[in-house]
Amino acid sequence: MFIPRLYQLADYLKPGKVLIIFGPRQAGKTTLVNHYLHRNPYQYRFETGDNIQIQDILSVPDLPKLKEFVAGYELLVIDEAQKIKNIGEVLKLLIDQIPQLRIIATGSSSFELAGQIGEPLTGRKITLNLFPIAQFELIRIYNKHDLRQQLENYLIYGSYPEIVVAEQVEQKRELITEIMQSYLLKDILSLEKIKNSKILLDLIRLLAFQIGKEVSLSELAMQIGIDGKTVARYLDLLEKSFVIYNLRGYSRNLRKEITKKSKYYFYDNGIRNAIIANFNSLNLRNDIGELWENFIVIERIKKQIYQHMHVNNYFWRTWDQQEVDFVEERAGQLFGYEIKWKMPRQLKKPKDWLTTYENAQFNIIHNENYLEFIA
Repeated sequence: MFIPRLYQLADYLKPGKVLIIFGPRQAGKTTLVNHYLHRNPYQYRFETGDNIQIQDILSVPDLPKLKEFVAGYELLVIDEAQKIKNIGEVLKLLIDQIPQLRIIATGSSSFELAGQIGEPLTGRKITLNLFPIAQFELIRIYNKHDLRQQLENYLIYGSYPEIVVAEQVEQKRELITEIMQSYLLKDILSLEKIKNSKILLDLIRLLAFQIGKEVSLSELAMQIGIDGKTVARYLDLLEKSFVIYNLRGYSRNLRKEITKKSKYYFYDNGIRNAIIANFNSLNLRNDIGELWENFIVIERIKKQIYQHMHVNNYFWRTWDQQEVDFVEERAGQLFGYEIKWKMPRQLKKPKDWLTTYENAQFNIIHNENYLEFIA
């Protein structure tokens, strides 16, 4: 079964620009590109950064050799481009010297690829982020009833393409565990040649049990037994490798507000559950609130990115325990959302939120209205 993705690459591919597609491994980048190539009007060359010969050719800004390499082609596609040294400089040279050439480069790690292409390709690139399949994408092929029927699967096994199309629960379980172990973690561990993999795994597990809770660098460092700088480095690595998302506190200097801590969410529920080895059904779990909040926050972020929304995301909390789970700052206005698995009979609105921030809105997202929010 093929699930069409939101992006139509023809809309973004332009001469004189490099189209960069970021995203975690197995999120569907190569499939998206191949789907486009089957219909594209250009003579193309498809290469992968895994190929040592290609690494040798595309890591050296030797213009005569590069011209010879792309001669006769209108489109150059480089999959897993982050594995090629100096790829940014080489792509800049190609675009500047052969402006009619179109280029697509995919990368499974924004940490490494962004570092190589950021400065060299300033003004010469278009960047797309591709995540595990979003509800925002699925609503185009399934109706709301069908999506609701599959909700438990998304909460437990996530939405990587292989997982979504797998029909058997056991198959979903094996696939998401394989993605977690063989792709995400191995990529991260090899990215900066991390020597102590146990510390990184301990940190990931710690975050997996604290979804929706405020954490600080000092608290994490104390629990794991390492210094705060190392924790900060590992968290940055996890963020830029599309494993976790950092949500920071919002404040306009109200003295009662908490701003120095962060909340962390996993880009995919299935990855989070694989990390803690818990694939129990919802009626056997005591973390449904955490699963639900993680799902809603990440699906909303996917929608923001795919709709090109200009928005800043936060959470809001005061020392006297008033809180708003998710805050969007857009178009000069604040939108606050409380995320609840089920619609509460009574919910006391945070008084300071509504009185401190003029025209701020407040809504509850629950399992009856969630699709309007994320899809």
